[in-house]
Amino acid sequence: MSSSETERSSGADSPGDQPGALPAVAPQLRSLRRQASLTLEAAARAAGLSPAHLSRLETGQRQPSLPMLLALARVYGTTVAELLGETIADRDAVVRAADMEPTTAGGWTYWQAGASGRGMQALRVHVPHGSQGDIVRVHPGEEWLHVLRGRLRLRLGDTTHRLAPGDSAHFDSLTPHRIAAEDHDGVELLFVHTLLQSPTATLCLGPTPGETP
Repeated sequence: MSSSETERSSGADSPGDQPGALPAVAPQLRSLRRQASLTLEAAARAAGLSPAHLSRLETGQRQPSLPMLLALARVYGTTVAELLGETIADRDAVVRAADMEPTTAGGWTYWQAGASGRGMQALRVHVPHGSQGDIVRVHPGEEWLHVLRGRLRLRLGDTTHRLAPGDSAHFDSLTPHRIAAEDHDGVELLFVHTLLQSPTATLCLGPTPGETP
């Protein structure tokens, strides 16, 4: 039985649904949903809840059960601890250049430029020339990129854009898109994307396993 079916079939609230048990949850749920750029209806559908029930959770009229917290954490790309308003002392707002360890995927090199466990992820990315071929991506979320060095060819739907250093782009990731370096030396970007249940392999970080660069 789904969470929404459980909600409809029960005429009484469980102890965990009573207001006041976890006062920090309501504003945190609303804040994380907005950070993920999800409507109330979209978030509720993804978590298996009704919009009315999620609305009550966000206004503090009901408190979520653990299964609801797990479902919402998955939808928002975060942890139950963050949904509960808990913070990790060592998760600083500042990321030092010396702490950015490079990772490669399909010929691309990227450095984490933000903390993990957030509703969006920030990266510094180097895209080598000719590394992605004709691979076109489509996945939930939003992406923002800013060209630091080199020239970028960005295909959005049926339109191709050429970006020079200092240029930026912000787009819905459900728009079919492809990123490629124009210059033989590659292109370096600042890249920010929302998670929204997208596994890392489906994001624009080089070819996924089994694909040819």
